Amino acid sequence: FDTLQQGISFYENYARVSGFETRLYSTKKRKSDGKISLKYCVCNKEGFRETPRLQSNCKKKRPITRMGCNARITLKLINDQDNYIIFSFHEGHTHPLTTPNSAHHSKQSRNLTLAHKKYIMDNSRANIGATKSYRLMKEHVGGYHNMAASPVSTVDYSMIPDENIQIVTLIDHKRNSKMHTVRHHLENNSAECTCKMYEREGIPCRHILWVMKEKGLKSLPAAYIKTRWTKAAMNMPMFDLGGNLIEDTTNMEAVKKKVGHLWSEIFTCVSMAENNEDCLDDFMKLIDGFKQSLLSRGNLQASGDKGKQMETLLDCP
Repeated sequence: FDTLQQGISFYENYARVSGFETRLYSTKKRKSDGKISLKYCVCNKEGFRETPRLQSNCKKKRPITRMGCNARITLKLINDQDNYIIFSFHEGHTHPLTTPNSAHHSKQSRNLTLAHKKYIMDNSRANIGATKSYRLMKEHVGGYHNMAASPVSTVDYSMIPDENIQIVTLIDHKRNSKMHTVRHHLENNSAECTCKMYEREGIPCRHILWVMKEKGLKSLPAAYIKTRWTKAAMNMPMFDLGGNLIEDTTNMEAVKKKVGHLWSEIFTCVSMAENNEDCLDDFMKLIDGFKQSLLSRGNLQASGDKGKQMETLLDCP
């Protein structure tokens, strides 16, 4: 091989066809010039992983990936040259190899092309997540074996320079590994998520909050703080669908106190007259007469009509 990397790539291609994966192992250098004299490439299941001490708060155990496999190749530097040769080769494995039909799922076989990345980004603009894009791409190329990728390989990307947008795909392990895509606009720090929680409830979802936290934002942008969730929600002017002011909020508290006092006085009068039928009839005549007087004035709205007030409060028609 003309270079060391050519030798490493040769063994990686051999492993891909044979049904296993590789990893780089130890290296030996010459003392005279510091060049790599020996390079070991081994099967990714070489050796045994050190057994960690189980902790009481450990929720998930790491899978066993090392099986003491001895398959490897040794590349040796030729004296006075920069070329490398295969110095030793061990073929046998201590574990089953993957079949050709599933070889494209191996880590070294997953490599998104520029066309695949562009396809995923275009779909994200239409709120199509990475998993659905993966399935659609499979139909275009004729099958999963022609894709050289998996849905997990598109978690991080697999920027849109012309629009100054960063797209981040998150895996929610607490909810059956659901995937959510967040489009983060870097100019104004606004974001949209495929879970649509903000559009439904007016509350930013944890996916948007995670992206903003990773960007180092100390507080939410003002656009995400809706009036309905603040203490000043009831102090804002309220209008009906015709644009008419429902009530003057500047003296709302004073009016509420008067209404409360009036209800108290009414209940007091009723309780005092409840055992005297004549008093009740006189009180009913007074109430009915005042009611007719109010109706004759017109343009009065009953306080029980809360629908229009709620529409204004919730920022939606």
